[in-house]
Amino acid sequence: MASDLASLLTSSKALTSHLTRPDLPNVSLSLDQIEAQSRRLVSRQPAAATDTGRANYLLAQAHIDAPALANSIAHLNTSATFLPLQPLQDTDISGYLRHAHEQNVISTIEEARRETQEEFYRVLEDRSKRDWEARKKRVFEELGGRLGGDSGALVLGGKTQQSRSALTLSTGPSPSLQMQSKMMAYDRVVVELNESRLRGVSFPVVHAFMQAALSLNPDRTHQTIQAFHILTKITGEPPALPPLAHAGAHILNTPLLERRHARAHLGDPQSKEAVGLRKQIAAGARAALEEQYLDVLERTVQARPLEARLGGDPSIANRVRAFLLVRFYRGGEWQDRIELVAAQPLWAKLFYLVRTGHTREALEEALTHQQAIEHREDSFVSHFRVWLESPDRRLPKPHRDHVQAIYNAHMLHSTSVDPFKLALYKLMGKLDPAKRTVPLVTATSEDWLWLQLAMVDEEENGGLRGLAEVLLSYGERHFDGTLGSKGARTGSWAAVLLTCGEFERAVAALWDHPETEIEAVHLAIALAYHGLLRAPSRAETSDITPCILSTLIWRYVRQFVRLDAKEALQYVYTVTLGADQSGGIGKEQLELAWDLVRRVVVLANTGPAWDELVGGFRADGMRFTGVIEQGAPLLKLNDSRDLHAEIFVRAARQAEESDRVLQAIKLYNLAGEYTTVVNSLATALGTTLAAPGGGGERARSLEEAASDIIRHYERMGRAPGRARDAVVKLLRVREALNAKAEGRLDRALEIVESTDLIPLDGDVAKVNRRAEEFKDLHDALQRNLQTYLPLAMDAIAGVYQKIKASGAPDASRQMTLAALRKKSRSLIMFAGMLRYRLSPDVYSYLARLDVEVAL
Repeated sequence: MASDLASLLTSSKALTSHLTRPDLPNVSLSLDQIEAQSRRLVSRQPAAATDTGRANYLLAQAHIDAPALANSIAHLNTSATFLPLQPLQDTDISGYLRHAHEQNVISTIEEARRETQEEFYRVLEDRSKRDWEARKKRVFEELGGRLGGDSGALVLGGKTQQSRSALTLSTGPSPSLQMQSKMMAYDRVVVELNESRLRGVSFPVVHAFMQAALSLNPDRTHQTIQAFHILTKITGEPPALPPLAHAGAHILNTPLLERRHARAHLGDPQSKEAVGLRKQIAAGARAALEEQYLDVLERTVQARPLEARLGGDPSIANRVRAFLLVRFYRGGEWQDRIELVAAQPLWAKLFYLVRTGHTREALEEALTHQQAIEHREDSFVSHFRVWLESPDRRLPKPHRDHVQAIYNAHMLHSTSVDPFKLALYKLMGKLDPAKRTVPLVTATSEDWLWLQLAMVDEEENGGLRGLAEVLLSYGERHFDGTLGSKGARTGSWAAVLLTCGEFERAVAALWDHPETEIEAVHLAIALAYHGLLRAPSRAETSDITPCILSTLIWRYVRQFVRLDAKEALQYVYTVTLGADQSGGIGKEQLELAWDLVRRVVVLANTGPAWDELVGGFRADGMRFTGVIEQGAPLLKLNDSRDLHAEIFVRAARQAEESDRVLQAIKLYNLAGEYTTVVNSLATALGTTLAAPGGGGERARSLEEAASDIIRHYERMGRAPGRARDAVVKLLRVREALNAKAEGRLDRALEIVESTDLIPLDGDVAKVNRRAEEFKDLHDALQRNLQTYLPLAMDAIAGVYQKIKASGAPDASRQMTLAALRKKSRSLIMFAGMLRYRLSPDVYSYLARLDVEVAL
């Protein structure tokens, strides 16, 4: 044990061995001794009285009495901080209570300040996290996907041109099978919508989207289906339109739906049209909630038939009576505060008739029991009649004043009044709007929202916009619940925003959840079709900027743009719905749509589907139109020159930048840019000619297309000049290379001679002239000099060896060999004049073969 302690002491001393210095003495003092010596050292220092005097002098110039302040601080008694300023006598009860009250107020204020500060920082942190996640998601969505073209990139101008625009060529991940089935259901509606737009007829787009949603999920209570249902009521869209066979009747009797509300929604919010639209939105949303609640009532009665005791009366009044039995009748007694009139809960019955939209039946019920009602509430029926028969559910001032007086006298502060009677009086007079809840009446979010909509008055309290501010202050969690928690209802917040006219925010609310992104896109399309979606300018930013229609459309279609470009194009056509917006925004929307069309063209997979998209030429030279040209009126490009300039030419440039040369050439050809076509062909063929392995399958496709185009141009006399001649000669060189690869050297030599690129007749003057004219050839031919010179020499040498080894008659054979030596000599002379355009290896190779031929 002792040895262990000794070793421990030794090791502990060794811990500080690296800190000791031999030139410094060791300090063997305790902490107390060190403190005492430090104090002695300080006491030996001279007092800085002069410094204190100078400081007091400087402070005195600012009217500060430093010695007096120091004295006050020195004699401050902190123990009496919270004691009364004036001493309290033991018998001074009122003073004690006053002091205790003041201390409670102070502590409450301090605690509230502290909690407010903590809440502020918590909310700030939460908001920062949400903003960061939203921005991160937005960046990932914009930059997501893979970049670049196909793996077998063509080499342009001596270097590989990879994708230069991440935004242009970014594509999203492929959708899952479940998402594909949902997308297909909505795709068909978008196609029908655009067909109707091309014909100039209306289309019930919201109902069509709702039917598509129902085909995927027949549950009508689903939140996204309810959102579409609310929109049908807000827009007043008919569920169906007359068939096209009755076109005359269709035009005369069917209202124009496209952009019908654009002027009111996008114009001055104080205008008469805007006020009328807000009234229509409130009335439509209220009607939708009434239909929803009627469905709830029916299902409640059917689920509990014994308690409902419906009987054989199918009237709505009897069904409401049965519903009230299920909801409020327990153990032979009605729930507290339910007032019975004529032996029944008449106030509740009248309220639920109004709540389900059966106002006529509610008035009939009130008239039937008028005597009993008037016995309890005088003149109620007359007020009720005027209110229900008013177009905007608004009482005249005399009636409203009377209702207000009754409400203030008997209901405002009563704790026993029937809540349904209270609600009816609030609705009739639009009374006490700040008190937004009524017991038993506002049992659900939908009940609460319906009550607010029923009390909206555009002439008071901000109208619908005031209600929107209140709802926005509550936020999404109040209606949807916490994400991932039990009872969370994704999509409820979007429906709430629709009811108060916050359409752009409703789309953004759906887009924020991955499971409702598809519905967000199609809701935005439906809103844009009816003119209820505002497109901001490019300079405008807000918290809902990511939900601009063009941005939503692109984020949606890029998932399938490569595989199904035609369907992607149908979605892009919907961006032009906002082309009528004023202030230059409409023009911006058109430009965004044109840009998306170009992206679709560049990103779409090549093949027959791509030709069907952009159009092309048949084997007989006749042109056929593509989907883009057929839908040009939707892009507001009725002039073919505008279509070519805005779509085909600019898409061709993007295709060139994205290394899709063949597509670029076809687009230039469709746009009538024939000179650009042959120049691009010459450059591309020159690039593939020297590529290892001949450029692969893409080079084969390019050469086939070049042959067809040049043949057509020669027949039509288009784009004559050196570029077209260069294309012809490059194609012949390719043919010679193929012949050489097949072992047909005599055919390869014959083809090279036909191009007239190399003087092979032995005429020195001609060789000199051709060498001087070489700089005037097309750049593609100049760059491939090292390709066709060795090709010609290989063909000459191969044919020479073949003839030399053949058994032909000696005279004929010698004549042929002499002609080949002459050609070889001419070629090496030509190469010598252009020696600095050739690499040393190539020139050495040519010289060696020339020597072999000469022997």
